[in-house]
Amino acid sequence: MRRSSMTLFSDPTCQYSHRVRIVLAEKDVTVEIEDIEPTAITEEILEANPYGTLPTLVDRDLALYESKVVMEYLDERFPHPPLLPVYPVARAQSRLWVHRIETDWCTLIAQIIKSPESKKAEEARKEFRESLISISSIFADMPYFMSEEFTLVDCCLGPILWRLPQLGIELPNNRQVKPLLDYMERLFDRPSFQESLTDLELEIRPLR
Repeated sequence: MRRSSMTLFSDPTCQYSHRVRIVLAEKDVTVEIEDIEPTAITEEILEANPYGTLPTLVDRDLALYESKVVMEYLDERFPHPPLLPVYPVARAQSRLWVHRIETDWCTLIAQIIKSPESKKAEEARKEFRESLISISSIFADMPYFMSEEFTLVDCCLGPILWRLPQLGIELPNNRQVKPLLDYMERLFDRPSFQESLTDLELEIRPLR
């Protein structure tokens, strides 16, 4: 499969496609984004990605899938602004944070989405909400996740936090949670984040 321009096959409602769209917007990459329903995977996508998953990125002769692989490829292919730290230890730590986000939080989100009205989903909401409240203080000292600069970790967190109303999770507006709420405002106000939003994602919450 070859395309003359870079193309992202993207699920317009999925957090994993959303994180890649944020990276593309942050890098100001010229790309054709094709919204695809996950139940309507085309032969063209299957030719590029044998798993038929989204997001799938096609860059001329190269086809990539799995959002973390795609994000890191884009960060190396378009190095400015950098979205991973320069030093190996810090880069490894960033990758671990992304892994923890996916293991600890994305697993809970999947449970909620799978059966929103179930007892298991309600337990997942409670655990996720309490986890977010417990980490709020880490955003008090730095503008982004454990960093002075916007990174791939923030690209993964932003889509999750944007979807909280959709997941049925409401955070208390109190002193303890204020650092997290302020962080969310910083993320949502970034031009790249706003540019990354699809029409369906804009229905989740209004832009300020």
